Amino acid sequence: MVARLAFDRVACLRGDRLLFEGMSFALDAGDAALLTGPNGAGKSSLMRIAAGLLPASAGTVERAGGIAFAGEAAALDPRLPLGRALGFWAKLDGASPADVDAALDRMAIANLAQVPVRMFSTGQRKRAALARVIAGRAAIWLLDEPGNGLDTASIDRLAAAMAAHRDTGGIVVVATHQSLALPGAIEIPLGTRP
Repeated sequence: MVARLAFDRVACLRGDRLLFEGMSFALDAGDAALLTGPNGAGKSSLMRIAAGLLPASAGTVERAGGIAFAGEAAALDPRLPLGRALGFWAKLDGASPADVDAALDRMAIANLAQVPVRMFSTGQRKRAALARVIAGRAAIWLLDEPGNGLDTASIDRLAAAMAAHRDTGGIVVVATHQSLALPGAIEIPLGTRP
């Protein structure tokens, strides 16, 4: 798997507010980064810049490999049963039905494949969004607050999925306020700490 994500002196200006500047780091196959900092420090903005959804105000971003972004919204059609909703994205990502089945199993929601996404609890919706990322087989996973709404068993499943992805040469970038198992990850602190 080809994977690289590098920031070189990247700055982010939102409105009139400079969230960060001079941001430089490089991640290669198997690497991980943990974005930390208070609300409003720029973690989500950094993720959007990494995904190519928000332009950097300065500096350059280098990407190699497909990107999967999981933010606050699940990005799944709420009217569809989960299996079909994931199948839509899998087709776009070039993934197979077997990839979808494996992702459902990984997040322990295979039993929900025929249930419309709108019926899900917060935790089930979050697990479905993570299954979408897993099924897509992108080299770079950008996970914004992936532990929100998850119970302990689901957080353990997430940690196992991230470890497996890194073992196959993938990159994982996580923005979180929670403690997540991400051994060897570089920490990228944003904003000031109280």
